[in-house]
Amino acid sequence: MLSKIVYAGVNNPSFEIGSEDLSRLAEVDVSAKQVERVCQRIGQERVAERNEAVEAYQELPLAERKAMPAGVTAPAVAVVGCDGGRMQILDRCGSKVEAEQASDAEDGSTSQHWRENKIGLLMPMQSEVSTSDPCPEIPECFVDPLRITKLARELKKQAPPREEAVKETPEPEIGVETLAENIRVYEPPEVLEKRFVGSRVRWPEFGPILATMAWTWGFFGAARQAFIGDGSDNNWTIWRNHFSSFVPILDFIHALSYVFASAMAGRPFVEGWRIYEQWIGWVWRGEVAQVIAALAQRQLELGAPSANDGETNPRQIVAKALTYLQNHQDQMRYAEYRRQGLPITSSYVESAVKQFNQRVKGTEKFWSEAGAEAILQLRADHLSDDQPLDTFWQTRQAKQTGQRPYRKAA
Repeated sequence: MLSKIVYAGVNNPSFEIGSEDLSRLAEVDVSAKQVERVCQRIGQERVAERNEAVEAYQELPLAERKAMPAGVTAPAVAVVGCDGGRMQILDRCGSKVEAEQASDAEDGSTSQHWRENKIGLLMPMQSEVSTSDPCPEIPECFVDPLRITKLARELKKQAPPREEAVKETPEPEIGVETLAENIRVYEPPEVLEKRFVGSRVRWPEFGPILATMAWTWGFFGAARQAFIGDGSDNNWTIWRNHFSSFVPILDFIHALSYVFASAMAGRPFVEGWRIYEQWIGWVWRGEVAQVIAALAQRQLELGAPSANDGETNPRQIVAKALTYLQNHQDQMRYAEYRRQGLPITSSYVESAVKQFNQRVKGTEKFWSEAGAEAILQLRADHLSDDQPLDTFWQTRQAKQTGQRPYRKAA
């Protein structure tokens, strides 16, 4: 019965709807408050298990932390990514954790309740290594004025207001859809499985959690490894500290948005589009240095931005794009990534954030710190293809009854 209550509480938009589903579908009357209490208790048990695993991993010698655990088979391609979502925290007890988190809004936000949760995605993938770039010409979807103009609008529209939320990446799912539509031109690696991690801890504590899960699943033993993300400093700090052996890949869609904005800045559409086509072609082929040189020349033409320039001023847009590409140039070798059979978009990760947000994010949804951590852990468990809660329930039953758990036939 506990498993049914947890399932209803985690996979519905609210505990109230979960209670209604239990009544209608399972013919069991469980109040919304009881569903919430059960989810928090079981979630805290899962968080305790996770923390024990992280502590044990960190106590291993460094060489063992980067080796294969016994009995685990490494995937052909191991891909790790992470990003931030949002949820509202209202801790009526005024906990120390809440005060620390509120004072640590990474973008300087002064929002009273909106806080950042951290989402990780680990994907075993399958692909072939090529002797040359399997798709040297940029797909038509990325040089289609209607599609790109729409994508640019969506990215701008989905960017959260600075005063409302901490640093969060928009969720441009058009990225995955666009690639899927052009599969005959460019075929991304096949995703074999998805495993999720979710938490409200701060970024320095999230890195070890993600690394522990990657080690548990044999990712450090994979022949090909990739870490993919947007331009957030938090992502790349985790990469440097925990996944430095993985190939770092900047999401192509985010790079495209900077290139498009800077090409259009201060130019008529026809002229700007011609520049964009040239620049994004260079980016697709991994020739980012040419774009950087062109942007530097454009900055000289426009002049350096001043303190009085707004965010939409061409000087500011070009300066921002130039800095972005310079900082991430080594993570934009897209032709080489395609040759190695690695992904070039983080849209899978951003889609994962959206899946978490469907449960925890809402203008009328408020969580305590304990409740938030519990629901994020359970949401990660239910979204993961390997279904870790199946093992948890069997182990929990064995501990409580002393009986051998029932095992499903192979």
